[in-house]
Amino acid sequence: MFRELTRIKNKLSDEACIRILTTEKRGVLSVNGDGGYPYAMPMNHYYNPDDGAIYFHCGKTGHRLDSLKKDGRVSFCVYDGGFRKDGEWALNIGSVIVFGKIEIIDEPSVTADISEKLSLKFTADADYIRNEIKNFAANTLILKLKPENICGKLVNES
Repeated sequence: MFRELTRIKNKLSDEACIRILTTEKRGVLSVNGDGGYPYAMPMNHYYNPDDGAIYFHCGKTGHRLDSLKKDGRVSFCVYDGGFRKDGEWALNIGSVIVFGKIEIIDEPSVTADISEKLSLKFTADADYIRNEIKNFAANTLILKLKPENICGKLVNES
């Protein structure tokens, strides 16, 4: 059902894909939007090594949520900052694309837990995180992406 990479020699290992999903802070989530048009938006995320799922937070209304309620199939793309080999101008960029289905979670304890883990990617300020969760968790949903296919590759810009 999912296609193989055309340039198989550029394929990243499963471990490299998980590293990118774990360490990078943002990616682009694409849903099946209005009128059959893709709707893609940058999202911060949390990769959970315990269940292999990717978590996002979102508000309780909006285009993204309306689209997910109609069709939970998504793709999520994350890429790293790249690196240059000595003496070369071109960046080598690792990217990962995840295909799967989103589960919408409206459970206060899960919202607090995932929001804290996601926030720790940006700040270690525990007081700030607790305050944000206290003030905004009631209006927040958690989106759980259950991967069906994860594939990564290394691309050289030259």
